[in-house]
Amino acid sequence: MSDVHIFHPTVLREYDIRGIVGETLTPADARAVGRAFGTMVARGGGKTVCVGYDGRLSSPDLEAALVDGLVACGLHVLRIGLGPTPMLYFATRDREAAAGVMITGSHNPPEYNGIKMMLGKGPVYGQQILDIGAIAAKADYASGQGSSEQVDVKDAYVERLLKDYDGVRDLKVVWDAGNGATGEILRRLTARLPGTHIRLFDEIDGTFPNHHPDPTVERNLVDLKKAVAEHGCDIGIGFDGDGDRIGAIDHQGRVVWGDQLVAIYASDVLKSHPGATIIADVKASQTLFDEIARQGGKPLMWKTGHSLLKAKMAEVGSPLAGEMSGHIFFADKWYGFDDALYCAVRLIGLVSKLGVTLADLRDRLPPVVNTPETRFQVSEERKFQVVQEVKERLTAAGATVNAIDGVRVSTPDGWWLLRASNTQDVLVARAESGTPEGLERLKAMVVEQLENSGLPAPSFEDGGSAH
Repeated sequence: MSDVHIFHPTVLREYDIRGIVGETLTPADARAVGRAFGTMVARGGGKTVCVGYDGRLSSPDLEAALVDGLVACGLHVLRIGLGPTPMLYFATRDREAAAGVMITGSHNPPEYNGIKMMLGKGPVYGQQILDIGAIAAKADYASGQGSSEQVDVKDAYVERLLKDYDGVRDLKVVWDAGNGATGEILRRLTARLPGTHIRLFDEIDGTFPNHHPDPTVERNLVDLKKAVAEHGCDIGIGFDGDGDRIGAIDHQGRVVWGDQLVAIYASDVLKSHPGATIIADVKASQTLFDEIARQGGKPLMWKTGHSLLKAKMAEVGSPLAGEMSGHIFFADKWYGFDDALYCAVRLIGLVSKLGVTLADLRDRLPPVVNTPETRFQVSEERKFQVVQEVKERLTAAGATVNAIDGVRVSTPDGWWLLRASNTQDVLVARAESGTPEGLERLKAMVVEQLENSGLPAPSFEDGGSAH
């Protein structure tokens, strides 16, 4: 059968579809995704799918091929055009579409691209992504006479972002779009937000000529820190390539990391949702979980991955969740998806109405020292085995282990984590302590466990970082 399609074995990931354009991901792959995912939508009774794309050079061709595949399933496609991933999520909810598809390489290098999907109100991940591959491999497609139209949701999206701004005093804010897909929306948003707004790199350019758009890596925040200092700004905000992850800088030029932001948001959200469950991933600081409990909330540690957190939020009715990586999800007043522009509006409003600085809110959290995420290569076949071996040894030794996603080990010095990445052939290690000496002991425990599994020791960055 001519329509049978086999994807490169590396592109069907846990949370999305992703590859190197022209090598492992082509327009033919995008069309096959359109046919296979469109089949899932059509057979589930869906009629309409929203489709958007980011600013990468390869995105328009992939979008066109994907739309072709969806239309061949008999679906009506609303093409929302170029913009951030959360705008696609918003359009899917606002237009009450059965599904949404975003062509985006997220924060990956320029040669990459990918496809994120939602079905109904929830993310598509795990087995559903494998099902797409299985449908394409059999060419077991729904067929029909579909159609497509261009729709503009930008004004409606900006209007909705502004709706929840609750600030009372003007702030000076610098924004770094990193030449990513947020650029045009950011211009429209800042034109209407109160206060003074300085924008960096808001021209959408898929070559990312100024710096890589990943706000979780401190070297990508150099321009933002410099602008905060030069202009005397209250806050600096940075985005990743497709606008679903936020980075923040306080007026002193310090990074406010994703888990610290969740702690700051939690203090506000718990006022209107007392006793609510607030979720964070296994990489988050213990100070976040302690802070949620201190504020009267129920902290829940969950698996890393934006799709997994979104699904868990819906399951337990959580108003707020977040990841160390800057994916932060509001169901309080919002839709439960990760939107860095919305998170920025909420952060500015919170600082404005509290009459304090972001630095003040950051410094209310107990100081700890921790390592950055340390990644080291292990084969796909071996990475999960190593984690299992470590878990078995630690459990036999009577250690305090949370095995929800890898192993997170608590000791009197603090905690350390070892988990297998769902998106790369790497293991991820992290450690956090109240003292530098404690951190060294925790790092030594990680090294010992890896050596016991026959792996070379990871090279943690010297000393860890204050957090």
